[in-house]
Amino acid sequence: MNPASNLVLVGPMGAGKTCVGRRMAERFGLRLVDADHEIERLAGTSINTIFEVEGEAGFRARESAVLAALLAQDGIVLSTGGGAVLDPDNRRRMRERGFVVHLVVSVEQQLARLARDRSRPLLARGDREQVLRDLSAHRAPLYAEVADLVFDTDAHDSAAAAELLARELDARWQRATDTPASSSPAGQCELQDDEAADGESAPRPSSPTPEFP
Repeated sequence: MNPASNLVLVGPMGAGKTCVGRRMAERFGLRLVDADHEIERLAGTSINTIFEVEGEAGFRARESAVLAALLAQDGIVLSTGGGAVLDPDNRRRMRERGFVVHLVVSVEQQLARLARDRSRPLLARGDREQVLRDLSAHRAPLYAEVADLVFDTDAHDSAAAAELLARELDARWQRATDTPASSSPAGQCELQDDEAADGESAPRPSSPTPEFP
């Protein structure tokens, strides 16, 4: 794997996949693609609405189709939804078509980063801590299965996390680390401003009568 191929970021909500992914794209001259945003773009509506109309099975089918199309490309940083690893075919494609980084975050740090976020349906089902622990127990082995590199974001803001990860990737790819991670406005997001996954983030505006392709 080298920076001309694909970098795939996996991990739970609050791990920083989108923020760190944006900086990795800038660092290595790749194109950032958020899989959930692509699903919404193609559907013409929000992930939450897809769940309401088609159920989780419908969403997962869309997710798998989008991931297959994206991973057929080269030169992207792919930020995946938290549940993308649930499908064995998705995991296989990630391993075959990219260098996969598992961004790890503790439940305690997730709770801190998501403390003010009341828009994530999965966290509205009951005790937040228990929901996050249950998700972690279910998904952590699947993240580990696909990961080429495990990177802990617990102790870092997005800028520090991105710089440390870039250095680790540089070392693995035998590149010089002479270009610091960008400090442009695109890098100013906080790690809690993360991706939309499984209805994990704020719903985006949707049309009153969504039409699915």
